[in-house]
Amino acid sequence: MAVNFIGAAEINGGLSADTAGYIEKCENIYNQRLAEAAEKIYLDSKDRPLVLLSGPSGSGKTTSALRIGKRLREKGKSVHIISMDNYFLPADAPSIGEIPLDENGEIDLESPLRMDIPLFAEHLEKLFRCEPISIPKFSFRTQSRVFGEPMRRQKDEIIIIEGIHALNPQVTGDTDDFTTCLYVSVRTRIVSDNDTVLHPRTVRLMRRLCRDKLFRGRSAEDVFAMLPGVTRGEDLYIMPHKDRADFDIDTFLAYEPSVYRAMLLPELENAAGTGCFGEDGEALLRTMRRLAPADESCVPSDSIVREFIGGSSFSY
Repeated sequence: MAVNFIGAAEINGGLSADTAGYIEKCENIYNQRLAEAAEKIYLDSKDRPLVLLSGPSGSGKTTSALRIGKRLREKGKSVHIISMDNYFLPADAPSIGEIPLDENGEIDLESPLRMDIPLFAEHLEKLFRCEPISIPKFSFRTQSRVFGEPMRRQKDEIIIIEGIHALNPQVTGDTDDFTTCLYVSVRTRIVSDNDTVLHPRTVRLMRRLCRDKLFRGRSAEDVFAMLPGVTRGEDLYIMPHKDRADFDIDTFLAYEPSVYRAMLLPELENAAGTGCFGEDGEALLRTMRRLAPADESCVPSDSIVREFIGGSSFSY
């Protein structure tokens, strides 16, 4: 999929001319991308009732899955959404010691070997065959899991499975005959001046900075400290498999950086003198300064932006 470019001046101009209209226009572009994927899933659902949806951190996987599920329900389909986070290995699993170490000698938290791969592969096959499974519920706080009541996919039901490793064949096995594969991420670069072009990875960083501050209690310094490990994991375990996708969906909304500005600019200004965030942070700070703010009250309740700033009509 080609990478798109948009200028900060264009964003400012669109919001200044007609804030509500510009936001609606951006949302409609994203909606159309999801609609095309949902239509394909719907038409192929008899033979491919399982959907594997992957994307890196901050890509909007959960909202994309929920929005596609909503569209399929509107077409009369029953839909069940499963998060792959629930297939992480518990701390007492015998295979936990097989997780590789990163370059710092610590457990590689991004590795697909953190997943209970045999259980996940077994459940994929059983879901396709409409056999009962008990989906685990993983607790990040206790690093443990419990198994829920058995569930069985009904004959015409579609299952959407979302997670960072959803397209990694090491995790999923050979499922191409009965799955539709989606890859979602930011594919747009923001040009704020002649010297500053924000990489899509940095746009996703905006989202993570907002989300982690609001919902995970992390400061900007904390998020930037984690960034090298997250980036390494994306390059090793996620990006190599994106070509497996039947659909590659750009989740970027042109107005969203202006919504994040009110929350991020003070955080970035405070962190600027600490030396914690390097070139990505410097570029992000320059871009935030160039963008005009947008009031978050204008953001629709089902927007992907709500995944990162709160107030969504969806439950995450």
